[in-house]
Amino acid sequence: MFCKCFSAFVDGITSISVTVEADIGNGMPGFEMVGLLSCEVKEAEERVRIALKNSGIKFPPKHITINISPASIRKVGTAFDLPIAVVLLGAFNLIPINNLENTLIVGELSLDGTVKAIKGILPITINSAVNGVSRCIIPADNTREVSVVEGVDIYGVDSINTLIEFLTGRISVSPCYGMNRDMDMQHTIEEDSFAQIAGQEEAIRAVGVGVCGMHNIMMTGPPGCGKTMIAKAIPSIMPNMTMKESLDVSRIYSVAGLLNTDNYHITKRPFRAPHHSITTVGMTGGGANPKPGEISLASKGVLFLDELPEFSVKVIETLRQPLEEGIIQISRLNGTYRFPADFMLIAARNPCKCGYYPDRNRCNCSENEVRRYMRRVSRPILDRIDIYTWVSQMDFQDIKNNRHIYSSLELKERIENARQRQLERFKGTDISYNSNIPSACIYDYCKIDKKGEDLLEKAFKKYKLTMRGYYKILRVARSIADFEDCNKVELSHIAEAISYRMD
Repeated sequence: MFCKCFSAFVDGITSISVTVEADIGNGMPGFEMVGLLSCEVKEAEERVRIALKNSGIKFPPKHITINISPASIRKVGTAFDLPIAVVLLGAFNLIPINNLENTLIVGELSLDGTVKAIKGILPITINSAVNGVSRCIIPADNTREVSVVEGVDIYGVDSINTLIEFLTGRISVSPCYGMNRDMDMQHTIEEDSFAQIAGQEEAIRAVGVGVCGMHNIMMTGPPGCGKTMIAKAIPSIMPNMTMKESLDVSRIYSVAGLLNTDNYHITKRPFRAPHHSITTVGMTGGGANPKPGEISLASKGVLFLDELPEFSVKVIETLRQPLEEGIIQISRLNGTYRFPADFMLIAARNPCKCGYYPDRNRCNCSENEVRRYMRRVSRPILDRIDIYTWVSQMDFQDIKNNRHIYSSLELKERIENARQRQLERFKGTDISYNSNIPSACIYDYCKIDKKGEDLLEKAFKKYKLTMRGYYKILRVARSIADFEDCNKVELSHIAEAISYRMD
C-alpha cells in the first residue's frame, strides 16, 4: 500500500513544503528512510516505531520505505515524526487515505505517543496558507502561537491516538484559529520611564528625534551619567506595532524558539541588549542549521550595545551590512540564508578607557590612549550612525531638584504624530520611516531652500562629510521637522541635524 501527506520544515525564517510518502511491500522486513535527510530526521525511525507501539498500534512485518521529497533539498528538524506516523497508518489502512488530501502535518513525537511542540510553527502555517493548503494538523501546544494565521484551518492534537480518532471521524476537533485576530495592538505606558531621568534635555531630545525616524544613535558620556537609563526608557516611547510588524517579529521569535505560553505573540517592540562578550554567531545568527541572532531578534525594535568599544572588533564589523541594508545574509554549505535586521541601533560609550576624558582632574589617559580607545569602532561603522549626542555628568542641584524635562507620555504622543505623518508621506511605497528614504528619492521628501543648501555645503566641506553622511543629515532633518510638527524642513532643522553628526 502507498500513502502520502504534506509536511514542512523551517529554513531560515521561512519554511519549505515537502511530501512525506510511505510504501509497504513484501519481502525482507525492514524500515528504510530516503530523501537527503539529516541525522535528527533519520532518528525519527526509532521515535515513530516506539511511539506507535506504546500507543497500542502493531504492524505486521513488512518492508517499509519512507521518502521525503524533493530529494534535492536537505531536510532538518524533528517536525517529520508525526507525518511519518500518519502515512504509515494510512498505508496500513488504519486511517482513511482520502482524509489526508490537501492537509499539512507537522509535529515531534515522544516515545509514549504524545505530540510535542516544535520551533518555527508560525512560518510553517503562514506559508501553508499562502500555498493554498486547506488544513494544518499541528501539536496542541503550538496552537496559541498560530492563532492569528488566516486562510487555513488549524487543528491541534496532543497524541497519536487523538489524531487517529480525529482522522477516522470518531471525535470532532474544532479549528484553533481566530483567537487573537482582533488583538489590540495599542499599549499603554506601564511606567513613565523618562520621568525618572533628571535633566539631560539635549540627549533626550536627540533620542526623541531618533525614534521618530528610527535613526541609529550613539550616546557618549562619563560613567553613571544616565546613558543606559535613557536607552532602557526608549521602548516606552516607540510607536505601536502594526499587525504586520507583529507577525514579522513573531515569526523570527518562533524560529528561535522564544515564544511560549506567556509570550505567544510579540506585540511590543523588541529591546535586545547583548553583553559585550557575545560572539559573532550570537550577534548575526548562524550555526549548523542557521538560527536568528541578536540583530534579527531586535528587528522592528532596538538593539542596545552598551560600551560599544568593549565589543570585539569582529562583532562590531558584522553590523555593516545590517545597518545599511536591513538584512543579514549568512552563507553555508547547504545554502544562503537571509535574516531580517531592520533594527534601530542605540550605542553607548565612554569617551576614554577610564571614562572621564576630557576632565583632566579625573582622567589619566594619554591622548594616544584616548585615540586608540575611540578607534576600536571603525569609521565605516560610525558613518552609519545618524545621531551623536553627549550625555553630560549631572550636577548636584539637578539631582537634588529631580528636574524632569520630558515624560514618556508626552514624547510618545509626539512620536505617534510624527509616525502618522510618515505613513501618509510614504503611502503606496515600501518606505517605512525617514531613515529608510532611498538616496534617489531624498529630495522628493526632504525639500530645502537655498539657505539650507548653503549651510549643508559649508558643513560638507568643513567636516569632510561622506555622501552617506550628507544624506543622513537630510533624513534626520526630516525627522526633526516631524518631531516639531512642521511640514517643511527649515534651516533650524538642518542646523540641528548637522550638530548631531559631530562625533
